Amino acid sequence: MKIGILGFGSVGKKLAQLFSDTGHTVTIGVRNPADVSNSSIGFETASFAQTAAKVEVLVLAIPYQAALEILKSLTSELANKIVIDSTNPLNPDWSPLLLGQENSAGEEIQRALPQSFVIKAFNTIFADVMQKESHNRAGHSITAFLAGNDAAAKGKIISLTKECGFAPVDTGDITSARYLEAMAHLNIRIAVALQGGTSAAFFYHQV
Repeated sequence: MKIGILGFGSVGKKLAQLFSDTGHTVTIGVRNPADVSNSSIGFETASFAQTAAKVEVLVLAIPYQAALEILKSLTSELANKIVIDSTNPLNPDWSPLLLGQENSAGEEIQRALPQSFVIKAFNTIFADVMQKESHNRAGHSITAFLAGNDAAAKGKIISLTKECGFAPVDTGDITSARYLEAMAHLNIRIAVALQGGTSAAFFYHQV
C-alpha cells in the first residue's frame, strides 16, 4: 500500500520504518518540504496536502490538536480513504486533555473527516517498543488495539498491524477510542509520572 505519515517524530519514524520493512511505500508529510531533504530522513517527503492526495492510508503521528487543525484543509484529499489516528489528547505536561466522558480524539477526528474511514490504532504503543525486536514479550506479541466504524477499512489495518509484528484486537466502533485513549493515559502515567519508563507495552491474552 501507499502509506502517508503526517509527522516524523518518534512515533512517525518507527511506523515509517515498520511499514517500509514490510514492503509498503511510505511518504512523510511535512509542513515545509523545502526545508527537509528526502535523503536526510530516508523517505520521500511531501506537503501535508500532497501526501494526503497520493496515498491510500494516512497516519496521524502529530499532536492531536495540531492534527485536528490540519485536517480541516484535507477533507477532499482524504475522502474515501483510511486515516489511522495514533494520537492521544494530551496537555503540554503529558497529562490527559479531557474531552468529556462521551467523547474522544478519535471521534473528533472522525467528525472532522466525515467521508473518511478513521481507525484508532497504535496510540497505546510507545515508540520505544515499535521496532520488531521489542515486539515479543515473554512469548506474547504486543497488542495493537483498534477501533473504527468501517469493517473493511479496519480489516486492512488489522492486516497491516499483523505484518508489522503486532497482535491486533478489534475493540469495536470508533467510540471505543475513549477507552483506548484512557489506556494510553495510564501507560503514560506509569512511564512518566511514576518513572516506569517507556520500554513497556500492553498485551491482551485471551484463553
